[in-house]
Amino acid sequence: MRHILVIRLSALGDVAIMVPVLQAYAWANPHVHFTVAAPPLLEPLFDDIPNVDFLGVKKKQSARDICRQLQSVGADAIADLHQINRVGRAILRLRLSALLHGHYIPLRRIHKGRISRWLFLHTHAKCPRKSQDLRYAEVFDRLGLNNQGHTVLLNHQMSRLYAPMEYPRAVGIAPFAQHPAKIWPWEYTCRLALMLAENGYQVRLFGSSDEAPQLETLAAQHANIVSLAGKYTFAQELDIIKSLPLMVTMDSANMHFSSAVHTPVVSIWGATHPDFGFYGYAQDSADALCANLPCQPCSAFGQKPCRYGDYRCLRAITPDMVFQKIKSIVPSEA
Repeated sequence: MRHILVIRLSALGDVAIMVPVLQAYAWANPHVHFTVAAPPLLEPLFDDIPNVDFLGVKKKQSARDICRQLQSVGADAIADLHQINRVGRAILRLRLSALLHGHYIPLRRIHKGRISRWLFLHTHAKCPRKSQDLRYAEVFDRLGLNNQGHTVLLNHQMSRLYAPMEYPRAVGIAPFAQHPAKIWPWEYTCRLALMLAENGYQVRLFGSSDEAPQLETLAAQHANIVSLAGKYTFAQELDIIKSLPLMVTMDSANMHFSSAVHTPVVSIWGATHPDFGFYGYAQDSADALCANLPCQPCSAFGQKPCRYGDYRCLRAITPDMVFQKIKSIVPSEA
């Protein structure tokens, strides 16, 4: 049996994008064993995938220490879905050590295909950006795996193989993201949550322990709003997301976590753009709310501050717009 080491040590959303890819290729290649090297927190994402093991590796280690962990796997091929210098040095050490013992370990790396904002704005309508999941899939194809997995992935068939449970009239909201330019105004989040609660929806708020006090303040405003922040393990939160008919997220890891468990998402976009290649797997493009202002996108990852200082791209998406979109997916009792 072939044994492939799959490496992606950050960011959390990019690791989550791996999930449908591995589901598809594990299904299409039952004779291949995969070991995923990724942040320890994210192990629950891969629990239900057959012939896949998990190796928790922290990125902030020396190349030597990372190499020691990777060597423990004993893989005979490597899929590097990260391609950063420290990981590259660790892989080089691993392969040189194998050569000294008479073993050759094939390596295939992701082609990230970085593109400037100007080029994106002038070409993406005619030549859409390739999505990150398909870039991952190409790495497995180049390792000689059965590319039926690529076909399954491309046709979004994994969402039919792993259908989510139904939990009517509950909506999850994950209002935060890594960068301010990707976060909807807080007053808009509060207004949306109250609109949903007052119309009979059960609202579940997701966030980190640091964000819990802010979310608890919002939850205290209505009995139909509950904050889950800091109360559950990551695995438990995934189970809750899986049970919901809909999540509302930013362009954030939560969009990809939801996509990984095949829960529909209404996503709100600011500095970034859903066509830049990082949209949630199998999500309906009509559910990505983006103002498409002339200044959008201002960056690929949203780390740059707003040039106007007012984040007008996010303010252009109103709570009523999001509420109407939610109603079209999860109808109200009325």
